[in-house]
Amino acid sequence: MTEHEQNKDSTAEDTGLMENEVTVESPDDLALVKKMQDGHDQIVAEIRKVIVGQEAVVDELLIALFAGGHCLVTGVPGLAKTLLIKTVADILQVDFSRIQFTPDLMPADVVGSEIVEEKGGNRSLNFVKGPIFTNILLADEINRTPPKTQSSLLEAMEERQVTAAGVTYPMAKPFFVLATQNPIELEGTYPLPEAQLDRFMFKIELKYLSEADEIAVVANTTQTNDTALAHPLSGDDILEFQRIARQVPAAEAVIQYAVRLVHASRPQSEVAPQFIKDWVSWGAGIRASQNLILAGKVRALLQGRYNVSFGDIRALAPSVLRHRVLLNFHAEAERITTDAVIARLLDEVPEPTSGL
Repeated sequence: MTEHEQNKDSTAEDTGLMENEVTVESPDDLALVKKMQDGHDQIVAEIRKVIVGQEAVVDELLIALFAGGHCLVTGVPGLAKTLLIKTVADILQVDFSRIQFTPDLMPADVVGSEIVEEKGGNRSLNFVKGPIFTNILLADEINRTPPKTQSSLLEAMEERQVTAAGVTYPMAKPFFVLATQNPIELEGTYPLPEAQLDRFMFKIELKYLSEADEIAVVANTTQTNDTALAHPLSGDDILEFQRIARQVPAAEAVIQYAVRLVHASRPQSEVAPQFIKDWVSWGAGIRASQNLILAGKVRALLQGRYNVSFGDIRALAPSVLRHRVLLNFHAEAERITTDAVIARLLDEVPEPTSGL
């Protein structure tokens, strides 16, 4: 029995679906799922040539990519946030743009602008596309630019298009925004508006490396190292993975559990626990429920299962909820963290029993 088959058997009772309720069942679909699993492992192996540690971060980044979501990556300086994102773009051989967000950056610097061109004595306005027109966009230190410029990403992230001077321009496919921010420098930064945060599927936090991993990083980066990366997947493969992921079924009980978690995060909700009412000023919206299920479908496929389990929802909840659950002054005064609130929420919100 393969590892994928073991994973499938070990979680079958946790899905709310019978074993024969599988919609990813044609030979072409099954071959595509196998390609996704192998491609994931190959990308991880290539990333390991450059990035040491951060296994959970790499997995969640690829889950978001295969699900068609965007990621906000947070970590102190020197943890290879930018290098990780650039490495993924290099491996996939897709168009890559980096925008260094600064206080003087304008929306036109991101989206593009109209310029006057003169040909044959005639003048005309032509739109010159900005760096946002790419496959993978690195929005580096996104919280260093004012909200007006941050908002220039909203339409592209949600609707996969940009409107300029009354004309709509479609984005390239795939389109993936990876934004980074530094959590320890507050002076000269602008917190992202809630509408902007909600566009990100995950907020991924990079932690300090272990001593052994840090030794490996120092050894590798202080010597000559010309690492050649393979290219196991293409942008078209990513689009196919995004399509097949949406065919994975999710039982009504699993969807109910995801929605129940999100509802319980809202202090205004009747089902919110008392600690949510005490510590949270604003809870997660409907995109959180959608992202829990969609990312859960990708996670299930990567583990060799063809339906979403309660375990998928629990595993992904911290990254989906941590930027959508906003703590109030009382929580900050008591030094309560968002991750601690989410962990307690997962402990107190029961899984539905119907449909199992």
